[in-house]
Amino acid sequence: MTDTIRHPGLDEAHALAEALRPALHRLYRQLRRESDDPGLSPLHALLLVAVMRQPGIGVAELARMEKLRGPTISGHVKAMERDGLITRSEPDPSDRRRNGLIATEKGKKLIQALKQRRTDWLASELAKLSPEERAAIRAAIGPLGEIGQ
Repeated sequence: MTDTIRHPGLDEAHALAEALRPALHRLYRQLRRESDDPGLSPLHALLLVAVMRQPGIGVAELARMEKLRGPTISGHVKAMERDGLITRSEPDPSDRRRNGLIATEKGKKLIQALKQRRTDWLASELAKLSPEERAAIRAAIGPLGEIGQ
């Protein structure tokens, strides 16, 4: 007979996860709804941020990082180029077929504006909370960040 060893806090953690997951989902959905740019799809915003974080990233690397198929991402990259959000760098001297992706000034400004709208909306919602509620959220930021790593 095999005994299953249970972590002492697992039941409490499970109950907390059940309560936290829908709250985070609603917050994320509302944050997007309040601040999305009608000219920038959520996927294009995600890809643009990835390109901004890793200037010169290749299409294949971007596809792997975002867990998308090559043909799928190629179509999105072409659309983003057509919209003036990204451009391709000069070919890699070691592999002439590979061009890195670079965010354009237009793309960078769109992402900066999107982040500012999201920050503004969230700040206005946080301002409605009591000082104690804001302190509780402040205290949770570190542990939530650890979970997301």
